[in-house]
Amino acid sequence: MVFEDRTDAARQLVAALARYRGKNPLVLAIPRGAVPMGRLIADALGGELDVVLVRKLGAPGNPEFAVGAVDEAGWEYIADYAAEMGASKTYLAEEADAQLATMRARRAAYTPARAPTDPAGRIVIVVDDGLATGATMMAALHSVRARGPKRLVCAVPVAAPESLEKVRPHADEVVCLDTPAAFHAVGQFYRTFGQVEDREVVAALAGR
Repeated sequence: MVFEDRTDAARQLVAALARYRGKNPLVLAIPRGAVPMGRLIADALGGELDVVLVRKLGAPGNPEFAVGAVDEAGWEYIADYAAEMGASKTYLAEEADAQLATMRARRAAYTPARAPTDPAGRIVIVVDDGLATGATMMAALHSVRARGPKRLVCAVPVAAPESLEKVRPHADEVVCLDTPAAFHAVGQFYRTFGQVEDREVVAALAGR
């Protein structure tokens, strides 16, 4: 399965999530790529949109490859292969500090006038544009679970099969449209997969 773009993927996810229409779900998108997707999904389901801030911990010399992830509260998921990739405890601590600083800046930019939306007691759908290692999604689900949602759903268009299995225990439900065996990067499953800018995130959160 190849999606035209993130809008196409979001529309297909709406169909897969149709049972939550009218139940005021809280859609929490992982910035930045998933936020415009989250806007479309939240509007279609009659829900609310916010962001869940998590950041991957990049491998030494290969920052795009996740050896773990950290959430906004500082909780860390460290992959079992992190040491093999050269990520020492010192390196991981420094990388986590850098990513926490990025999240603080993003929170100030994205929702400067309000606190994060409280997920307690609500149906929460955590959305990303795909799962490669699954590290950021696991951190996102952990972050939300700690705040007591009624039901926690992970929703992605595409995922590496082994990564999806790692994520599955952290959610009450996983919605994934495709799990191709030949998975190298999320972008290979989109015809158009441009970078989403901060201004687009702010606009999506404002409902524009």
